[in-house]
Amino acid sequence: MNLTLGQKLIRTKQAERHHDEAGSGGLQRSLSLFPLTMIGVGATIGTGIFFTMVEAVPKAGPAVILSFLLAALTAGLTALCYAELAGRVPAAGSSYSFAYATVGEFAAFIVAACLLLEYGLAGSAVAIGWSDYLNNFLSNAFGWEIPAHLRSPMFESSHHNIQFNPGNFNLPPVILVAMCCLLLVRGTKESATTNTIMVLVKLAILIFFAVIAFTGFDAANFTPFFSPDPDSGYVGMAGVTAAAGTVFFSFIGLDTIATAGEETNNPRRNVPIGILAALLIVTAFYMLVAVAAMGAQPARMFAGQEAGLSVILQNVTGQAWPALVLSLGAVVSVFSVTLVTIYGQTRILYAISRDGLIPKTFQKVNKRTLAPVSNTVIVCLVVGTVAGLVDSGFLWDMVSMGTLTAFIVVSIAVPVIRAKQGPGEPGNFRVPFGPYVIPGLSVLACLYIMKDLSPATFRVFFIWIGVAVATYFLYSVRHSRLNKAQ
Repeated sequence: MNLTLGQKLIRTKQAERHHDEAGSGGLQRSLSLFPLTMIGVGATIGTGIFFTMVEAVPKAGPAVILSFLLAALTAGLTALCYAELAGRVPAAGSSYSFAYATVGEFAAFIVAACLLLEYGLAGSAVAIGWSDYLNNFLSNAFGWEIPAHLRSPMFESSHHNIQFNPGNFNLPPVILVAMCCLLLVRGTKESATTNTIMVLVKLAILIFFAVIAFTGFDAANFTPFFSPDPDSGYVGMAGVTAAAGTVFFSFIGLDTIATAGEETNNPRRNVPIGILAALLIVTAFYMLVAVAAMGAQPARMFAGQEAGLSVILQNVTGQAWPALVLSLGAVVSVFSVTLVTIYGQTRILYAISRDGLIPKTFQKVNKRTLAPVSNTVIVCLVVGTVAGLVDSGFLWDMVSMGTLTAFIVVSIAVPVIRAKQGPGEPGNFRVPFGPYVIPGLSVLACLYIMKDLSPATFRVFFIWIGVAVATYFLYSVRHSRLNKAQ
């Protein structure tokens, strides 16, 4: 059957085929509910708290607490959509697989491009932030710091200009990515166990931070509540929304749980529960740490502060040991953020490759470890290169843009798949209040946050989408597996 170009763009992959392909000679189902939930928590907690307070507080002031609430509310609306779709399409690929089963191949490929932007840059940005805490730990523990030229980027953004520093290379994040690569090629089960341990360490460290930070709590630090600086371009709720856009990427963990659907036991039950459980855990810890941090330190001190939470503890106690403990905890636990972010990237590429839209290299699975080794190595090379060369300041907003776009498509997919499949099997999770109210609110909330991202972010995003469109028409549309089936 010869299809027109228009028909090829909107052809869909049946949800049943996603389910039948899962576990048939490819990835292995080895994840139960608890490690699956910990993958979501591991991908989320750490990024928004350990690093982005430095970027978000100068925009919103103490009202950054509202920014986290706004981001959590938006993520919560989308989480409900993810929960239903994950039960209906329990496959690797997350938003990409959902889009392919509902709105068509071309839209799915664009979503895939957003996910690659989201996960790849998130892995690089988190690895860069890890470098600051490693240096803080080495300084407090041994009185030695990593030489500045070995922990500084070659390309640094400043007021939308790019500064070139040819003698610099940020080595620590490259080492971190290499360690993640070695662990991931050994297999999913081993990686998930290691991640669970690191997540529990992370939660303990954040509770430790909050307990000590609250001893230096000063309510005066919350006045004025909104950022009063008109020169920054962020006043009142505009600052809150802009900061929400900066921290929103940290809810990427919800998407990561969905990428593991093909390696999860009883995915129709465990993936929706894991998504909602991770959201509740993450939101509770974000609010706890944000309130403690803002109470312990005036908003003006956050700008440009390296290893911010460690510095807060050192200032509150006047001693180095609390900062030492937190820096060590961050060094260990942020490893898990990078690990699961890279993991999510490889599983999305695996799903796209299996559908024929990118080369077959990305779907080859090692027979012994049942891990996509070549895929993992390629991803780590790209993530490590970006982390070693580029400043993290611009990456946060780009990750949020990719995340918000993917979330919008997921929300739109709910009414579409409900119309195609009906109410679904008894016992499967369904978005409450029908297929339009929650998804519609989710789309509006994502657009509200997206509108205050910087013009430079929009420019780079549209360039990236342009590259994706060219790739689809030059390669993907002809190599799609659906060409052989139709």
